[in-house]
Amino acid sequence: MAETIFDVAVIGGGPAGYSCAFRSAQYGLKVALIEKSDKLGGTCLHVGCVPTKAMLFSAEIFDHAKEGGMYGIDGIGEGTINWPQVLNRKNEIITKHTNGLNYLVKKNKVTPVRGFGKLSGGAKDGVFAVDVDNDGQKSQVLAKKVVLASGSDARMIPGLQADETILTNVEILSLDTMPKSMAVIGSGAVGVEFASVFNSFNVPVTIIEMADRLVPAEDAEVSKEFARQYKKRGIQFHTSALMDKIEKVDGGAKVHFKTSDGKDQILEAEKVLIAIGRAPRTANVGLETVKVEMDRTSVKVDDHFETAEPGLYAIGDIVAGLPLLAHGGAMAGAVAAAHMAGKPYKPVTRNRIPACTYCEPQIGSVGLNEAMAREMAEANGWKVKVGKFPLAGNSKATILNAHDGFVKVIADETYGEVLGVHIIGPYATELIQEAVLAIEAEVTIDELMFTQHPHPTLSESLLDGFASVKGMSLNA
Repeated sequence: MAETIFDVAVIGGGPAGYSCAFRSAQYGLKVALIEKSDKLGGTCLHVGCVPTKAMLFSAEIFDHAKEGGMYGIDGIGEGTINWPQVLNRKNEIITKHTNGLNYLVKKNKVTPVRGFGKLSGGAKDGVFAVDVDNDGQKSQVLAKKVVLASGSDARMIPGLQADETILTNVEILSLDTMPKSMAVIGSGAVGVEFASVFNSFNVPVTIIEMADRLVPAEDAEVSKEFARQYKKRGIQFHTSALMDKIEKVDGGAKVHFKTSDGKDQILEAEKVLIAIGRAPRTANVGLETVKVEMDRTSVKVDDHFETAEPGLYAIGDIVAGLPLLAHGGAMAGAVAAAHMAGKPYKPVTRNRIPACTYCEPQIGSVGLNEAMAREMAEANGWKVKVGKFPLAGNSKATILNAHDGFVKVIADETYGEVLGVHIIGPYATELIQEAVLAIEAEVTIDELMFTQHPHPTLSESLLDGFASVKGMSLNA
């Protein structure tokens, strides 16, 4: 392998890494894709985005089955969960798409290299050397440019380790049996998605969140509506809660924490999911041998994801300031590939990356939330105007028996620029893409108000949402 000099060597086979490798090859570059696992796909495909959404869909089907009589389908009743089949279907989906990635490697003529890749230093005579360790078998990959896409790991509370009781996103996806009860530490996407799954499966769930609201990264009104709907579903939660310790006991664990009023509480649960975020994998990849600039444990890059070390790029979860999202990493890979190939590209704009939470209710958001827009208004010359359309006025939402929630649009009244869109309700994660395109293309509120939407659809809620900025929704 060492005698071959690749145009590009990508370290890491997750969505960021494989997207970069495939696009680089499509541009005609000779590419090596280095992955320590025997399967491509990274966290997203194997223990993240894809399997969790498979379980969420099983939970959604079960929720619909419970209400079969409402839809004129008798004889379903409460039903029971076939837990092994839930896991089996999840695993089948993973296998299908893993095989799909293997096909794409061959189709794009990318050279796969198995093993843990580590930079050996800067380029010498224009060529980088990447040391590869495949279970003790050492080799080296030479390349003119290197892309680091090493991903991230679940953060763990100091002093704790994941086991059969204390879980991360990895362990919870392969539990032997359905838990009898669950405590979830953290209410970001991972925490609330698993809370949604197991609540649907009739498992008592309690969320403990240190911030003053659930899904704290979202718009404040979205958080308020989200809490209302989770309370309605019977999901317990404590916000502004400070966790003291987790004590392992027979049959589970005791979570010691202080509530917002300062009272000490103990929550007993069979399983505890730690969902407090993710940490970039930047240790032991050779960054100390090159002149990259760091922001704590993340890598600083320019608008085409090149580091301070010429020819060395970083993409995905390890990039400073980039949200830890698979689609954000994949687009970063596409941008880096275009730059390396000398092709045109459009830089990634942080607030144009959509955020999606796939629980029930779903959340989709892009751009600025209301608080951010008002804070930035004076500096940008904006006259902030907010519109809000309740899904109770959307006929398709009523048909789906999911008419709670709303579309919230934040805009500049002077020029009609869309600054942010926030959706909470059915299929919000699909609907948000229209808002992404509107912001990306700088379409104005006046233009969006006269953009045809089919009826009856959930997408009409966006038409009404845009019109609501001017107080002119037709259905509310």
